[in-house]
Amino acid sequence: MRNEFDLSLYLVTDRGLSLGRSLKEVSEKALKGGVSMVQIREKEASTREFIMEVLDIKILLKKYNVPLIINDRVDVALATDADGVHLGQNDMPWRMARRLLGRDKIIGLSVESADQIEEANAADIDYIGISPVFTTPTKKELAKGLGLKGTAHIARLSRHPAVAIGGIKQENAREVLQTGVDGISVVSAICSAPDPEKASRELLEIITTKKSS
Repeated sequence: MRNEFDLSLYLVTDRGLSLGRSLKEVSEKALKGGVSMVQIREKEASTREFIMEVLDIKILLKKYNVPLIINDRVDVALATDADGVHLGQNDMPWRMARRLLGRDKIIGLSVESADQIEEANAADIDYIGISPVFTTPTKKELAKGLGLKGTAHIARLSRHPAVAIGGIKQENAREVLQTGVDGISVVSAICSAPDPEKASRELLEIITTKKSS
């Protein structure tokens, strides 16, 4: 049986945006604030450093019963027995990732345009990441955001649950949730916040209010 997951408030870590704090420290504060999934994204660290970091954070996430997702690196997900992996359009093809990871692991796939949704719908994956909603420095390779209209269009076409990412913060989270996505994924809104726990609580309150309305 595949691991259960909740896309409501999905944290993607970024060492460079964490104001000198460790990813573990930021993750722990965010978990206290109510994040429902954590994806470890590490572009600069060596493979060994990445693995050791993931193993350290994995212990923390187990305490909170929150899934651990690895960005891009199927090898790191395998080595650490993470709950899953999130793949970009230029990463390992999902078929290979599924074959390597097995039936029980979570696989997410980035969808960056409506043209990619047909393939995503046919894929044996668990969720899509609609990216980026707004222009953001964490997605330098994607010059233009999809906007609320483009995000809503992709969410409507997707047969998989969808999480939106890219430039989402407290000020626009409510609007993004109105596009029909199942959750929001944030980087700097939590990682760069002076108080990641408080920032997470504020975002969770917006999500909870939207779901109950």
